[in-house]
Amino acid sequence: MVRTLGFILFVFLPLALAGCGGPDNANNMMSDAELGNAADPAVTTALQDQIMVDPQLGRQANGDAIRPPSQPYSGGVPADGVATNGEKVDTAGLIKAPAPVAGKDCPECAAAREAVTLGGIAARQKNPRIKGCAGALKYSAAWAQRLPADLPLYPQARVTEAAGAQGGNCALRVVSFSAAQSIDALLDWYYTRATRAGYSSEHQRDGAQHVLGGTRSRDDGAYVLFLTRRKDGGTDVDLVANNGI
Repeated sequence: MVRTLGFILFVFLPLALAGCGGPDNANNMMSDAELGNAADPAVTTALQDQIMVDPQLGRQANGDAIRPPSQPYSGGVPADGVATNGEKVDTAGLIKAPAPVAGKDCPECAAAREAVTLGGIAARQKNPRIKGCAGALKYSAAWAQRLPADLPLYPQARVTEAAGAQGGNCALRVVSFSAAQSIDALLDWYYTRATRAGYSSEHQRDGAQHVLGGTRSRDDGAYVLFLTRRKDGGTDVDLVANNGI
């Protein structure tokens, strides 16, 4: 009986082992990656799930259309109350700005219209100190906080661009900003501050653009404001001033 059992194992065991390595069985063996996926339900689910698409962005993409989108992608400019300096506008004790000088040309208005950059505005000013420092201007929003202490940034203004030059005889600041208030409100506010700080002030107008500017003899200080009414009732302003802090 023992010899018979040994004979059977001797004959059939090699055949069974050979079957394990056969070509048909090799095709059924799983790779390491397949074993890993099968062992991790989260991976399998993630691979088999549908891709999520934002329908709003999908409609904007307009990828399958032969015509361009019906409207450009949204890139609206925020309202003037967004990203402002947050200060309250103090209107107590304001002095009314004088009416524009009648019958007088406004070369500063033409200069502002012709200028492409803040440096171009500064370079076209009559004040020699401002004009001489225009070439040294460097652009940064931080310059808007370094205006002369007596002619600061208007409260709740939203700065769009700023530049400055500091060193030697230069303490020049040029700032573009917008405000939700009217031209008259800004004229009164800056006229009051300039007058009380010892500056002369002259109001000119050329079409839709107003200019308020003046000088101060004791320290060769000078400033000029270019103000234009916005369609929403607010005001766009370019302010040029030396003696910045």
